[in-house]
Amino acid sequence: MSDNIYENLTQLGSKTDLPNSPEEAVLERVPNPKKEMDYCVRFSAPEFTSLCPLTGAPDFAHLVIDYVPNEWLVESKSLKLFLGSFRNHGAFHEDCTLEIAKRLMDLLNPKWFRIGGYWYPRGGIPIDVFYQSGEEPKGVWIPEQSVQNYKGRG
Repeated sequence: MSDNIYENLTQLGSKTDLPNSPEEAVLERVPNPKKEMDYCVRFSAPEFTSLCPLTGAPDFAHLVIDYVPNEWLVESKSLKLFLGSFRNHGAFHEDCTLEIAKRLMDLLNPKWFRIGGYWYPRGGIPIDVFYQSGEEPKGVWIPEQSVQNYKGRG
């Protein structure tokens, strides 16, 4: 492993414009410096936005991404830009949530992965989308996602 695990990053430490679409977004990774240990990494994005593909109206979600790294960690600025690239992207809740999971799974090949997409109501119906790659690994503390239920759910 190189002494500088950050040397191949193209976005960190420089001004980087928000990508126009998720397809254009570049997700970057760095080697896991503690690959001999199993641990959980969590990213919370409480202000995730995308567009309804039919009406163009904005959709809002609170995303929680958990993973147990293998060889790689996602570089957080590239993840922030990737998630931000959905702002002008039209797709249903399920497609957005699962496309994020797919891209991260393909990039990282983690030991375990989970995403919770807690979407705010559209037309009075909240739609939540969940994906998990398998059983939670034994011996790793994986906290509950603990996203508050939408108040209108009763």
